[in-house]
Amino acid sequence: MPSNHLNAINRRTMLQRSGIGLGMLGLSSLLGTPNEALASPLELNSPLAAKKPHFPGKVKRVVHFFLNGGPSHVDTFDPKPMLQKYAGQAPPMSLATERKTGACMPSPFKFKKYGESGLEVSELFAKTAEHADDIAVVRSMYAQVPNHEPSLMLMNCGDSVLPRPSVGSWTLYGLGTENQNLPGFIAMCPNGLPVSGTANWQSGFLPGSLQGTYINTKHEKLDKLIEDIRSPHATTEIQSRQLALLNELNSEHQNQRHDPRLESRIHSFELAFRMQMEAADAFDINQETQETRQLYGEGVHGRQTLIARRLLERGVRYVQLWHDAGNAWDHHANLEPSHRKLSGEIDQPIAALMTDLKRRGIFEDTLILWGGEFGRTPTVELNGSGASTLGRDHNHYGFSVWMAGGGVRGGTAYGATDEFGFKAVERPTSVHDLHATILHLLGFDHTRLTYRYAGRDFRLTDVHGHVMNDILS
Repeated sequence: MPSNHLNAINRRTMLQRSGIGLGMLGLSSLLGTPNEALASPLELNSPLAAKKPHFPGKVKRVVHFFLNGGPSHVDTFDPKPMLQKYAGQAPPMSLATERKTGACMPSPFKFKKYGESGLEVSELFAKTAEHADDIAVVRSMYAQVPNHEPSLMLMNCGDSVLPRPSVGSWTLYGLGTENQNLPGFIAMCPNGLPVSGTANWQSGFLPGSLQGTYINTKHEKLDKLIEDIRSPHATTEIQSRQLALLNELNSEHQNQRHDPRLESRIHSFELAFRMQMEAADAFDINQETQETRQLYGEGVHGRQTLIARRLLERGVRYVQLWHDAGNAWDHHANLEPSHRKLSGEIDQPIAALMTDLKRRGIFEDTLILWGGEFGRTPTVELNGSGASTLGRDHNHYGFSVWMAGGGVRGGTAYGATDEFGFKAVERPTSVHDLHATILHLLGFDHTRLTYRYAGRDFRLTDVHGHVMNDILS
C-alpha cells in the first residue's frame, strides 16, 4: 500500500477499524489513566521478560486472598479470652476509634488448637486450619489510619497517599513473567471493582505493561469473563496482519515523539492477540475433574480460586483474589452472621488450594497471603443513640495476616496484640515489613529492588521495612 495512502488514515481510525477484539483488554485502563504520564524510558527494555532475582528465592509466584473491608482478627486468627471476662464491661484500656464504641464484645466463634503446632484458629476457618502447620500468622500487623482507601493503598502499593506501583507490579518488574501469552499479574474480583478500583493493582511509575489485569469472576462463560476474547469479524491470520501494521504505525509514531507510554500500548495489543490462543484454556475449569471441582466447592470463590491455580501453573506471577466489590468484610453491625457467611464462602476454597498445590508439587514454591487492609475493634460499635450494633469498628492499631507456602515456617504465631486485641504490642509489624518479607521470599533485597523516577530511586518499601526472619524456614 502506498505510504501516502497510509497517511490518509489516522491512528484513531486505524485502531477503531482493527479486528483485534481483545486488544482493548488492558489498553482501556492504560488510556486516560492518571499515572500513564509517569512512565519511564526503561519501559523500552521488554519489562515482561523473565529475569533473575538478587538471590535464589524460595517462591516463584504469589496468590493473595484479599478480604477487603477488614476482617476481625479477634474473630479469626487472634483469640482473646480476656474479652469474655470483660464482656459487657468497659475495657481497662482504649484507643481512639473512628466511630464510637462501647463495652468489650467477646467473639461469638469458638477457637481451637490445630495441628502439631497447636496454632489457634477460629471455627470460621476450620478447613483452612487443617493446614495450620503450614501457616505463619502475623498477629502484630498495624496500618496508619482507620480508613479503607488509604489502608488499601498502603497494603497494595506501600503508600497510603501518593500513587505508587502495586506489589504485583513490583513482582513483575523484578522477575518478569514465565508465560508471554498471559498477563503476569491478574486481579479477580466478582461483581465489580473494590474500593479505590484499579488503583489497587496499578503500575504507577513502573512500565504500564506491569499493571494488573482485572477479571470480573461473577461471569462463568469465557466470552463474558474476558470481554472481547474473540474477534467476531476477523480470522487469526487477518488479526496477525492487522497487528503487524498497527505495530509499524505505533513504532513510527513513537519514534517521532519519543513517548514511552506507547510501548505499553504496543505490549497490550501483542499480549491481547497471544491471549486468544491460551486464555480460553487457562480459564476453562470444565477441563478439571469432577473431584477437583468438588474440592474447591461451588460458587464464585471456589471457581475463581480454581482458576487461580490454573493460572499459577501456567506461569502467572501474581494472582490477587478479592472477596467482592466494595468493602465486603466491613461489618459495623451484625458481625456474627455476616462474618460467618463470608468465611463460609472462602474457607473451603483456601483449604482446597493448599491441598491442590501440595499434590501438584508447587506448594513449596508458591506463597499464599491472606488478610485485609486492617482489623476491627474488640469493643462493640454503637449507633447514633448509643445502642449496640453487634458489630465492630475499624482497627488499624493491630490486626492479623497469614502466609503459607515456600520459605514460610508453618505453625507459627508471630508477634501479638495486647490482651484485648486493640494494639500490636509484641513485635509490631508494619505493612512495609510485610512487603520486605514477600520480596525476600521472591529472592529480592527490598532495599535494592529500585526504580529511578523523577531523580530518585524508589522502592516498594520506601525507606522502611525489615524482613521477618523468624517466620522464614
